[in-house]
Amino acid sequence: MRIDLITKEYPPFIYGGAGVHVAELVRVLRKHIDVKVRAFGEDRDETDTFAYRHASEFDSVNAAVQTMATDLAMVSDIAGADLVHSHTWYANFAGQVAGRLHGIPHLITAHSLEPLRPWKEEQLGGGYRLSSWVERTAYEGATGIIAVSDGMRNDILRAYPQIDPAKVSVVHNGIDLDAFQSANNPDLVRANGVNPDQRSVVFVGRITQQKGLPYLLKAARELPSDVQLVLCAGAPDTKEIQQTVTDLVEELRKVRDNVIWVEKHLSRPELIAMLSAATVFACPSIYEPLGIVNLEAMACSTPVVATATGGIPEVVSHGETGLLVPIEQLQDGSGKPLDEAKFVADFAAALNEMLENPRIAEFGAAGRRRAEQLFSWDSIAEKTIEVYRRAIG
Repeated sequence: MRIDLITKEYPPFIYGGAGVHVAELVRVLRKHIDVKVRAFGEDRDETDTFAYRHASEFDSVNAAVQTMATDLAMVSDIAGADLVHSHTWYANFAGQVAGRLHGIPHLITAHSLEPLRPWKEEQLGGGYRLSSWVERTAYEGATGIIAVSDGMRNDILRAYPQIDPAKVSVVHNGIDLDAFQSANNPDLVRANGVNPDQRSVVFVGRITQQKGLPYLLKAARELPSDVQLVLCAGAPDTKEIQQTVTDLVEELRKVRDNVIWVEKHLSRPELIAMLSAATVFACPSIYEPLGIVNLEAMACSTPVVATATGGIPEVVSHGETGLLVPIEQLQDGSGKPLDEAKFVADFAAALNEMLENPRIAEFGAAGRRRAEQLFSWDSIAEKTIEVYRRAIG
């Protein structure tokens, strides 16, 4: 069985959860089947891994058109595969065209959905309309779709009601349990401006509307004065949201002197050290198909306070591995809270409840056990291969 896996992100160029998913999945799949990776960008020094870039005549066109041009550059090379497996809309066009051209099944893993990120139209205009068209037509024509959570499956069927529910399977994201485990490395923590001997609430994520960082910054006003707020946050989607976060951080620093903003991309050892040193991990996302970052924190034995949205409740067990904060959301695709003040207050209360819980260490230990029991990549690779076999027939 030869699988050609199409992705925008692949090591060493990873900036989001989809890239982490692909990297870990490929690593385990290659123990069992033939996998050829076709990725965007710079050449990789890895067997059966190929890189593609759009032709120079597309340098000055819309970024969405550049993506489609890159996809088309891959199509001929996919000949001979038994199945093509695409990840995110960036790769869906290549999978769709190759599947039709070569007469092979096209499988999609859904990490997010364009209809649930409507703010991108403000940022990208026609580019967003193109990405939405690519995603919709690919999903409608795909042989099968893997959702990374039950919540994501529900989102797919709601966003694209014409899709046959029978072709949407659920295979959760996973976590590298050998790499992600509690590690006491105070020097790495201090090197990033954080005191490992003091309590901390840690956020890790890109600065996007879906990650909900502004809500956390507002909630942080209610944290105990000794608790550090650590923001491992960069790669802003737009100048506007970068400015919003910058302004909120400046306002917060007027009343707190322990707000640490780490804007660089953390190496894996730095990330593990930061998660391990955290008292509580905070995930204020308003849209999260699953939330690998919560799994990473749990694997490092850190309790999580997270929004009860998307696939997060399938990862974080309320009252056992952390606390889930309820949210009533707008149904216009934005996911914004209907009552922002209530959501912010509830998030602050949950953070404080966890910080002061005398059993907090038990929550962390339970998180590690849950990650081991349900989210190992070996288990996820086995389930993915089962989906491949069903699609190939």
